Amino acid sequence: MTLKQKYDYLIRYFEAERPNATSELHYNSAFQLLVAVVLSAQCTDKRVNMITPVLFEHYPTPTQLAAASLEDIFHIVKSVSYPNSKSAHLKGLAEKISREFHGEVPSTREGLESLPGVGRKTANVMLSVWFHQPAMAVDTHVFRVANRLGIVQHADTPLEVEKQLTQHFPKALIHKAHHWLILHGRYVCTAKKPKCTSCGLEPICDKNEKN
Repeated sequence: MTLKQKYDYLIRYFEAERPNATSELHYNSAFQLLVAVVLSAQCTDKRVNMITPVLFEHYPTPTQLAAASLEDIFHIVKSVSYPNSKSAHLKGLAEKISREFHGEVPSTREGLESLPGVGRKTANVMLSVWFHQPAMAVDTHVFRVANRLGIVQHADTPLEVEKQLTQHFPKALIHKAHHWLILHGRYVCTAKKPKCTSCGLEPICDKNEKN
């Protein structure tokens, strides 16, 4: 099976099975999505969704969060991974958005990556999910699924996976493909004991040593 045939099959499958795939994080604004994504690093979306309602109730805007004390932010987010650094990142990015971006989350990669706690993956999530740009965020799920299926080749880094996926997916589908691969990795192609026998992508899976 050629690489193009694999992508064609994958797209047909997910268009039928997950036509409306979206983020599982809860948010009502670009700022809330950014906060949730920063909190989600090495943490489950389920845990983040338990925390953000209280956080957003107290600090719904960058200006309000910027004015909060680190202690107050930490008290709310303390059950996530790395709460000390994430509290500092949230306060720092809120301050910078308020001060340098007129209270609006920047819509460019350069602007997003200038914010505390925002790296390439988080920037790609924002560009894809909120701004509907053809950006592919590569987390552990996307990295694992792409390599197991063999839809990327000799891709040993998240950046190389990102480059190959954005090259082969049609530009209009990249933001959706991001969710397809994440959700497939989260619920089917899991790190341990993947559900291969019930996987609709089994016909195109390499089943090589990376499995």
